[in-house]
Parts: sequence; structure tokens; C-alpha cells
Amino acid sequence: MNVDKVLAAYIEAALWSSCDDEGVPLDRNYSQEDIAEGSRAKMRADCARFVEETVEDDRTAYALACPASYTPEEMFGHDFWLTRTWSGVGFWDRGWLPEDLRDRLTDRARACGEVWMYVGDDGQIHCD
Repeated sequence: MNVDKVLAAYIEAALWSSCDDEGVPLDRNYSQEDIAEGSRAKMRADCARFVEETVEDDRTAYALACPASYTPEEMFGHDFWLTRTWSGVGFWDRGWLPEDLRDRLTDRARACGEVWMYVGDDGQIHCD
């Protein structure tokens, strides 16, 4: 899987599923370019590690099962973000995946720990 494509989808999911202090989804007023350099580097490292630690057979099975309306990298990036932030959907909620694969990917994503986006005093988006 192309890590940069996974990262782009991961960031996209982070922006539309995260809100500012007023409860407005971040993607209404911010884009990927508004993410602070250090936060973007952390996000890329997290995505790269997650892709690398996902065994090739699981990546292949995920890619083969992925709905045709999305690329595997898009779904993988979205699902990684949504699962590790305990959103209402994610790897565990993908009925098109075999249950054992859903469980492995969910466990692996949640083991990465939670992360959240916020607008810093500098007006940039940060993650912790």
C-alpha cells in the first residue's frame, strides 16, 4: 500500500470527523495544508508504522475486499483513523471483511492509541 495515499485519506477522515471548540467540523474551515508540520510528520509516521505492521496477507485481503467505489488506501486510511479514535465506524464495522480480519485490524489500530485533532493558538491543526 502506498503510505502517502493512506496518509491523505487518514487526514481527510481526521478533518471531517474532528470539530473545533465551537463544534464545527474542521474540514469546513481547514484543509490538509493547515496541519502543523510536526503533526503531519507524526501522522505520516503512524500511518507508515500501521501499514508496515499489518502483515501482507491482511493488506492483500483488505484490498481485494474493498468496495470498488474506494481505493484500498482510501478505505485503509479512513478506517485506521476512525478505529483508533473509537468513532462509530471503522475496521470492525466493515461487513465486507471476514470477521477475523476485522478483529485483527481493529485490535492493531486500537493498540496504536487514541489521537485527536485540535486548532492551536497558532491557527494550525495539531494532533496529540
